[in-house]
Amino acid sequence: MPKVQDIMTRNVVSIQASDTLQAAAQRMRELNIGALPVCEGDALVGMVTDRDIAVRGVAAGLVPKSARVSEVMTAELRWCREADEIEHALTLMGSHQVRRLAVVDLNRKIVGIVALGDMATRQSAPTDAALRDISERGPKD
Repeated sequence: MPKVQDIMTRNVVSIQASDTLQAAAQRMRELNIGALPVCEGDALVGMVTDRDIAVRGVAAGLVPKSARVSEVMTAELRWCREADEIEHALTLMGSHQVRRLAVVDLNRKIVGIVALGDMATRQSAPTDAALRDISERGPKD
C-alpha cells in the first residue's frame, strides 16, 4: 500500500504566525502556491490559504500590510505522518473537507504537504470518494 511519503511535497516553505498577510500573499505569488503552513518557531500551528487572506482578511476589512497571518489562518489543523497510508490521508481529507494536509514528524515539525492533486496525479488510490466528500458540503471557512 502506498504511503504519504511516496507522493508528498518535501522542502515545504512556511510562514510565521506573526508575519503580515501581505508577506504571506507575496510568498504564495513567488512560489505559485495557494497555501502555506504557519509556524511559531519550528512548531506547526496552522495553515493559511489565499482564500483565507481574501475572505477572512481583505473582505473583513483587515489591512494586509499590518494584519497578521494568525488573524486569518486555520488553527484547527489536520495533519498526517509520512508513514501513513494514502487511504488514511484521503479519509482525513474527506471527513474534514480539506484539500491539503500537513505532513509532520514525531515532534510535530512539518516535513511536507500532501494535496488531493498529488494523490490524483502521482498514485492510483481512488480519490473520487474524498473529492466527493470535500465538494458535497462545500469548503469550511
